[in-house]
Amino acid sequence: MAAKTELTEEGFAEYVIKLKAEALAQGFSQALIDESFAEVKFHKRAVKADRSQPENIETLDTYLPKRVPKWKVDKARILYKEHQVLLNQIGEKYQVQPRFIVALWGLETNFGKFTGGYNVISALATLAYEGRREVFFKKQLMAALTILDEGHITNKNMKGSWAGAMGQNQFMPTSFLSYAVDGDGDGKKDIWQNQADIFSSMANYLQKEGWNDELTWGRQVKLPKNFDYTLAIPKNTGSRKNWLKAWSKTEKTLAQWQTLGVRRSDGTNLPNVDIKAALVFPDDENGRAYLAYDNYKSLMHWNLSYYFVSSVGHLSDRIKFPPIQ
Repeated sequence: MAAKTELTEEGFAEYVIKLKAEALAQGFSQALIDESFAEVKFHKRAVKADRSQPENIETLDTYLPKRVPKWKVDKARILYKEHQVLLNQIGEKYQVQPRFIVALWGLETNFGKFTGGYNVISALATLAYEGRREVFFKKQLMAALTILDEGHITNKNMKGSWAGAMGQNQFMPTSFLSYAVDGDGDGKKDIWQNQADIFSSMANYLQKEGWNDELTWGRQVKLPKNFDYTLAIPKNTGSRKNWLKAWSKTEKTLAQWQTLGVRRSDGTNLPNVDIKAALVFPDDENGRAYLAYDNYKSLMHWNLSYYFVSSVGHLSDRIKFPPIQ
């Protein structure tokens, strides 16, 4: 559905009446609906943010230093050490290396500092009313009502970004229902304040999306002169489904990539291990090249963005090397 051009407070109020009727038809109680929508507001700023997301004019060389600056690496290493006991327990339970949990935490919300101040019901109702992705945001809204109904958080404390991404790991409500876990057994899944729940939910997400803790995410590589670029995944595949199709068509063993002249970024041979990888170019043929392992797919499920995945990978590597004393 196309975005509505004329957005008014009155129009929003009428739209909310319809949303409440739909929620009732879906089986939510009148009491829950009344409470959840009691202070619902139309957020013009959310519409503006949704309509004016920045054009991508960066390259990885300009993006990574901004997204993974030295202070963030230092902070990640300090917090990794601080939470090491809990992280190790979760890492073992879900078979996910803790450094990736800390990297995601750091990149999503600066380690829980910037989680968004929007009331989630208001943000989702606003973007559903705006109409550009009405079906998507209505689905998120009904999922948010389910979370409130299950008692994990109060409406007052259910805060998120302008797009409705919630908590310290920025789960959309449907992701919360699929992946959030009660990490400390207190009966609630609290991704806003509870460290055990936050880390466990992130690890559970990765595990459910096929993570393998015996692999890393990928590695930057050097290509030979006159390399055949059709061997890589095309930069813009248009959708996750097409991207995965391109992956299965282009992945090769490390030995095969070695034979094709691909080397580590320092020019040395690729690791002599029997695993497959696909070749990706986050920018273009003149930019950085990466061999991506299966875990790259799990991170692309989290956020279908080469830049995001590259920044998670680089931050996780900087947490690992040099070893934390």
